[in-house]
Amino acid sequence: MTNVATAPPTDQPPRSRAAGLTLLGPAFVAAIAYVDPGNVAANLTAGARYGYLLLWVLVAANASAVVVQYLSAKLGIVTGRSLPEMLGLRLRKPARLAFWGQAEIVAAATDVAEVIGGALAFHLLFGLPLLAGGVLTGAISMIVLAVQSRRGARPFEIVVTGMLAILTVGFCAGLFFTDPSPAGMLGGLVPRFEGSDSVVLAASMLGATVMPHAVYLHSALSRDRHGSTPAGPERRRVLHFTRWDVALALVVAGGVNVAMLVLAAATLQGVGGTDTIVGAQHAIESRLGAGVGVLFAVGLLASGLASTSVGCMAGAEIMRGLLHVRIPLLARRLITLVPALVLLGIGLDPTMLLVGSQVVLSFGIAFAVVPLVVYTSRRSIMGADANALVTRIVASAVAVVIVVLNVALVWLTFAG
Repeated sequence: MTNVATAPPTDQPPRSRAAGLTLLGPAFVAAIAYVDPGNVAANLTAGARYGYLLLWVLVAANASAVVVQYLSAKLGIVTGRSLPEMLGLRLRKPARLAFWGQAEIVAAATDVAEVIGGALAFHLLFGLPLLAGGVLTGAISMIVLAVQSRRGARPFEIVVTGMLAILTVGFCAGLFFTDPSPAGMLGGLVPRFEGSDSVVLAASMLGATVMPHAVYLHSALSRDRHGSTPAGPERRRVLHFTRWDVALALVVAGGVNVAMLVLAAATLQGVGGTDTIVGAQHAIESRLGAGVGVLFAVGLLASGLASTSVGCMAGAEIMRGLLHVRIPLLARRLITLVPALVLLGIGLDPTMLLVGSQVVLSFGIAFAVVPLVVYTSRRSIMGADANALVTRIVASAVAVVIVVLNVALVWLTFAG
C-alpha cells in the first residue's frame, strides 16, 4: 500500500485522492444486510399499518448503524482481527461456546429471511413455487460465493455492489409514481408509539436495520482488505476513507429503507391484503402500474441473492473466530440452506417468518454491539485509535437503547 507520509491527507493531489477511492467497498458489502428481505417485510408492514408513524425508528437505527459499522471496520483495520476473533481470544471456552450458539441462531434467522425473500421474488416474477424458488436462491448464492472464493474480495464487492444498485432502483422506483405526504413524513420523525404492537414492530425494524451479522462481518472484510495497518499517516488515510465508505453505503441503505416505508405509507395504508409481501406487491402493481410491480420484485430478488451470500460469509467468520473451525463457504451454504427450505416446504406464512426473523435478530444485536464498543474503547487493544470520549458516549448510548428496546420486546412478548 502506498506510503503517504510525505503529504498530509488534505494536501493530497487529485490522483492520490482518486487512488483512495479504491479503499471503498467493504461497507457496501456489509450494507447489503441493511436492505435484505427482512427489511422489506418490516418496512412495508410498518408503512401499511401505521403510515409514517415509525419513520423515526428507521432514521435513528440508520444513524446508529453508521456508528456501529465504523467501529467494526476500525477494529479490523487497527488490530488486524475481526470481532469474532477478538471474542475468541478473550472468552473462556464455555463462554465462547455459548456466544457462538447465540450468534449461530442469529445467523440462521438471517439466512431464513434472505432465502425466503429470494423465493418470494421468484414466485412474483415467474410464478415458481416457494420451495423451488428457495432452492434456486441457494444455488445462485453459491455461484456468488464462488466468485469470492476463487476471484477474491474485490470482484465479490463489485458483484454485491451491483446488486445493491439494482435493489435500490427496484425499491425506490415507486416513489416517482406516488405522492407522499411531507407533513406526514415530518410527523413521523417525532419518536412515539401507538400500542404494544407498534413497539414489537419497531424492534423488528431495529433488528432488520442494525444487523448483528453485519457487525461481525464488517470487521473481517476490513481486516481482509487492509490488514493491520501500521500506525501513522497510512492508518489515518485508511480510516478517513473508511468513514466515507461507511457513510456513503449506509446513506444508500438508509434511503432505500425510508423509501420502502414511505411507499407503503403513501399507497398501502388502509388497503386490504397488504399484510404480506405478495399482497403488498400486487397492491403496488395495481395502484402504480405493472412496471413498478416488476421493478419491486426484481429489487426483492437482488436483495435476497446478495444478502444470503453475505450472511453465509458472516456465519463462516463467526465459526472461524469463535471456534477456530473453518468450513468452506460452499459447504456452509448447503448446510444453512436446509432450515429455510424446511420452513418453506411445510407452508408457513413467508412474510410472518420474515418479520419474526427480524425480532430474533434484535435479540442478537446487543451481543455484537456491547463487546464492539468495549473493545474499541480500550487503549490496550486500539492504542492511540481507541474511541474518543464523545465516540464512547454516543456508542454507549446506542448500545443502551438497543438493550432497553430488546428488554421491552421480551416483556411485551411474554405479557401478550
